[in-house]
Amino acid sequence: MEPINEAHVVEPGLAVVEIAACDDQTAFAVQELLATRWATATADRTTRDPGQPGVRLRCYLDVRQTFDS
Repeated sequence: MEPINEAHVVEPGLAVVEIAACDDQTAFAVQELLATRWATATADRTTRDPGQPGVRLRCYLDVRQTFDS
């Protein structure tokens, strides 16, 4: 994956989450769970690293903004 951009972690409450999963469905399910709790910039595709198992997905969270269930 690309290096983390400083703008995504410039202040407390901002986070970059990298998800490693066995398949796309699992990675997107984890991302969706995060998005139901916090403001999240979601990814629309996963990546595969040659020679590595599974898929990876990166999303960006603002944990200062929570949503009521």
